Amino acid sequence: MTIKVALPEDAPVLADIFFSHLEISPNYISHGEMQMGVGTGKFVDGVLRTEVAPDGREKWMKYILTHIEDDSFAEVWKALDEEGNIVGFCVADIEEDGDAPFGMVCDVLVSPTCRGGGAGGALLKTAISWLRGRGIKDIYLESGKDNHAAHAFFEKRGFHHISEIFKLDNDL
Repeated sequence: MTIKVALPEDAPVLADIFFSHLEISPNYISHGEMQMGVGTGKFVDGVLRTEVAPDGREKWMKYILTHIEDDSFAEVWKALDEEGNIVGFCVADIEEDGDAPFGMVCDVLVSPTCRGGGAGGALLKTAISWLRGRGIKDIYLESGKDNHAAHAFFEKRGFHHISEIFKLDNDL
């Protein structure tokens, strides 16, 4: 497994990985994807049901290209298998709207057939190292509320659950 900085020409493959995952795991959609307009959330009998927004891919491509092209506040890495195929990616950025700048691990996603092989851990370690190298002390991430496999992955690597996000039912 090799980790490299993603290039603009990688964006369509990263989008394919991202949206293929959302099709089979809409629980990946968190408030971040809803706020970006990539995903939507609707309450059905008091339960939030998430899905990809009709123009979600277009909005996500704009987001990922911004993160790839401007390394002053963000970086995107790709995981490559032995044949050089992109099998996963990670996005991290530096936020400045707090008391001090802080890091956000925005996405860590590995193709289902490659999970368990160390790509996710290597991507996350790379992101943390990049943030630490820029003087970032506090690092956060957010995850869909029912994305339990991801929660376990992050907890195993030292992250702790610290808060909850609530969304108002628009029909109320």
